[in-house]
Amino acid sequence: MPTQRIKQLLQFYEEDPSDPFNLYALALEYRNVDAAKTREMFDKLLRDHADYLPTYYHAAKFFQESGEADKAVTIYEEGMRLAKRLNDGKAHRELKSAYDEMMFE
Repeated sequence: MPTQRIKQLLQFYEEDPSDPFNLYALALEYRNVDAAKTREMFDKLLRDHADYLPTYYHAAKFFQESGEADKAVTIYEEGMRLAKRLNDGKAHRELKSAYDEMMFE
């Protein structure tokens, strides 16, 4: 059963499906209630909105915690490349730190 917040976010997404933030917010909200929907949202973001940098950290963490380490590594690496391309040092450091932590677990 979707929460009220999920219902509201779904409405925002229906009103503007081209805005990656709507999918991103849904992915984060679904994390608490539906792993399959979370996976669907992150996969869609990575496929359809590959330049939306905020996705990479949370998507990689989700797949890492779901036992899909190879997919998480790929997402971290793609996110670090995108952060460099966008000249976003803070995002790059956060992604690199999480990546390094995962690799040395």
